[in-house]
Amino acid sequence: MLRAAPLLVVLAFLAACSSTLPNRDPVGEAFPAVTGTSLAGETVSLPPGEPAILLVGYVQEAQFDADRWLIGLLQVGPPVRVLEVPTIEGLVPSALSGTIDEGMRSGIPSEDWSSVVTLYGDAAAPVVAMTGDTNPRNMRVVLVDGAGVVRWFHDRGFSAGK
Repeated sequence: MLRAAPLLVVLAFLAACSSTLPNRDPVGEAFPAVTGTSLAGETVSLPPGEPAILLVGYVQEAQFDADRWLIGLLQVGPPVRVLEVPTIEGLVPSALSGTIDEGMRSGIPSEDWSSVVTLYGDAAAPVVAMTGDTNPRNMRVVLVDGAGVVRWFHDRGFSAGK
């Protein structure tokens, strides 16, 4: 949930500096064991050790897709936790993580901060490698089971039918 305009410029620059990995379907694979920080300041391990839906996004422009998925999911009321996972590779974003997180907090109500877990740098790389980052405006919707195995995956943009 990245909404600050200056942040958009920084992320656009950083995205231009990164390489693109082909998209791939990770169903049946274990989600990488990584640690991120929620906007509430909590350290969060992923996968979370329980069934969960992870909305993984690589660029600010994916927020539109995330919002559509979130609205649909909240209407359905899934019986599992839903986490939004901004995933930002590279050394420079890691150095700017405080600024990036503050930009996200400014556009997200505080009661939702614990459901946004950002992965930077080394924590982001294995997630990007698992899903690919071609068409980065599309969220990667990942359903993991309690053991952290990917059971369902979608990366082609919001689909009401899915």
